[in-house]
Amino acid sequence: MQARTLPAQRGWAWIIDGFALWRRNPALVTFLVFGSSLTLLMVAAIPFIGQVIMFLVMPALSLGIFNGCKAIAERRKAGPEILVSGFRQNLQEQVKIGGIYFIGSLIVLGLSTLFDAEVNSKLFKAVMGKTSWGETLEDPSFIIALLVSTVGSTPLMMAYWFAPLLAGWGRIPATKALFFSFVACLRNWRAFLAFGLGLLGVALGAGILVSVLELVSPLLSLLPALAFPIIFIPVVFASFYANALDVFERIGPDDAS
Repeated sequence: MQARTLPAQRGWAWIIDGFALWRRNPALVTFLVFGSSLTLLMVAAIPFIGQVIMFLVMPALSLGIFNGCKAIAERRKAGPEILVSGFRQNLQEQVKIGGIYFIGSLIVLGLSTLFDAEVNSKLFKAVMGKTSWGETLEDPSFIIALLVSTVGSTPLMMAYWFAPLLAGWGRIPATKALFFSFVACLRNWRAFLAFGLGLLGVALGAGILVSVLELVSPLLSLLPALAFPIIFIPVVFASFYANALDVFERIGPDDAS
């Protein structure tokens, strides 16, 4: 499970590979991605303990998506039940990964709220258009809190990125999976930067296209506006599988079922 160091241009290729994988079985990839998201939302809605349980089961559900992507890539038959297949692969370590990620998220959130206790609500209002970005960004406490949150959550996300795959397919402990994931992301920061910029470019391009079509006819812009997220989000998840396979080439010894 040695992580390779890839050139920056591989980040762009992950998006193309993710789209190609989605095209092979769009129905299954779409079901796995939105089914996983819906499951997490339903779990999070459980009073008092829902948020904690959501973090604990998130790695196993993520692994189910990757198991589905692996089956599609290998042209094996797979059905919707593969979504829960991750719960059969080193579940104890998957739960540990979710727990560590939850604790890390709490720490980052706590540090950011030391500077601005309403950083999340301010960000939500700005995104939803309830307040202007100019007014929000004029608040120095918000800027500092947002910076602390970004700096703190980045290494946390790097540690989590490949961890479910490494623990589930590689049968290694949670701490090792998190460490190897962090190192792999660090080695390939250029490719991940290109990957992020590529996704941003696709999203901006789609937004511009919808805006242009809306000028011609609001009805004409409706279809691409509705179709884009339904296609784009599953493709993004499929590209996660593509970058994992590219960075590690093979994650063994366990084969996804």
